[in-house]
Amino acid sequence: MTSSTGRSLAELIGGTDERGLAAAGLACLDRCLPLLAPDRAEVLRPVWAAIARADAAAWGEAVAKVRVELDGAGGEAAGDGGVVTMVRAMADGIPADWAEAPLRAWAERCSAAALAVHRVHDVTEDGPLHAGELRRQLAVLDAVAHGPTGLRRARELSVEGGRVLRAVVSRRARTA
Repeated sequence: MTSSTGRSLAELIGGTDERGLAAAGLACLDRCLPLLAPDRAEVLRPVWAAIARADAAAWGEAVAKVRVELDGAGGEAAGDGGVVTMVRAMADGIPADWAEAPLRAWAERCSAAALAVHRVHDVTEDGPLHAGELRRQLAVLDAVAHGPTGLRRARELSVEGGRVLRAVVSRRARTA
């Protein structure tokens, strides 16, 4: 699958700047966070604000607060396919430094983890949930390529994706 510009996910991640990398990684975490901390939906809001400002100090401070807020959140659920562990790794891996190399590595890990999380909850290996996550990741990277104005769209996509994932997990829990 490719973006509206015809570029692959790897190409988009490879060609984005610090703000885009931070937004891409955070968007993946934001969509999956309800599986780790369902009662803490707004915990990432200050990190989104730091991305909008592209402020290294604000980023570091917001990341430190998120780490404290999420410390001890979640717990490995039996039969969850390691999903909580993957989301925890995404949250724990947020780089404290606003620098291209650590942000790129984190965005790449978050992309892979979010796709894996969606694959675990999908009806087939590359089913509609996984495909939807891939489309959202491409759309987020397309949106943030437009600078700060694209962050609002990236956040909207994350909120939408989080609702979809929560609904699927909830429905599965009711039928199990």
